[in-house]
Amino acid sequence: MTESSVMPAAFLGHGTPMNALDDNRYTRAWAGWGNAVARPRAILAVSAHWYINATAVTAMAEPKTIHDFYGFPDRLFAVDYPAPGDPDLAAEIKDLVEPTWVGQDHDSWGIDHGSWSVLVHAFPAADVPVVQLSINAAKPFDYHVELGRRLAPLRERGVLIVASGNVVHNLRRIVWDRPDGGYDWATSFDARVVEVMQSDPAALISVVDEAEYRLAVPTPDHFIPLLYLAGLAGAAGETADVLVQGCSLGSLSMTCFTLGCPPVATAGQPAPAASAAPDLLPDETNM
Repeated sequence: MTESSVMPAAFLGHGTPMNALDDNRYTRAWAGWGNAVARPRAILAVSAHWYINATAVTAMAEPKTIHDFYGFPDRLFAVDYPAPGDPDLAAEIKDLVEPTWVGQDHDSWGIDHGSWSVLVHAFPAADVPVVQLSINAAKPFDYHVELGRRLAPLRERGVLIVASGNVVHNLRRIVWDRPDGGYDWATSFDARVVEVMQSDPAALISVVDEAEYRLAVPTPDHFIPLLYLAGLAGAAGETADVLVQGCSLGSLSMTCFTLGCPPVATAGQPAPAASAAPDLLPDETNM
């Protein structure tokens, strides 16, 4: 591929699983982004919801749609995202990042809601192969930035890299009647991350020193996907653009970043409507 045809990359703040069904300014931004990018050969998805003590990729030809949550409406469990897998890409990733070990998962995982909740909007036909990369919970932040950097050649091979998580993700502080707003500490931390990603993505790890970090990132699983975009940006000598920015439910950031993406029209998007609160407490919903 020529330099002008290098595939973009993105970090999409996915929020709650209900965004798979909702029509709001965030889901419309995902759809607009999907329409703006050239059709990729395949998608490599880094989801906050495959958080295990190993680095692995899905290597099955027909990955299952995983409903890795509970306490939400039945219609969410009925969502199917039947995108094919790509075993050849899984093997290619293994070879590309050696000597880092990457396991080949042929049967245990699939496409979880961290991935399909955004892909149903960006690529609704589910006709682009999807491979998921696990987040190795045993590794420090700099491991993930470096792994993102080493995955950069995939962009020149027609692979669209999509990371899915949240800059701010504190389920215990959620307020269900505040669909499009955040606590001061949440919006402040989100703004600081935006500043870093737009100026020096390689310095992203420095935000752990921010006063709001512990509230914004009580567990690292949803923040780590952004480290992969930081690594990709560093490899390309690029800074990130903001696709859409904002907080939701008080303590979730829905901010999304793109890398090397054509302009996306997002004007005229109304504030999101509130989703019905699940029956369980926020920390029992695996969002």
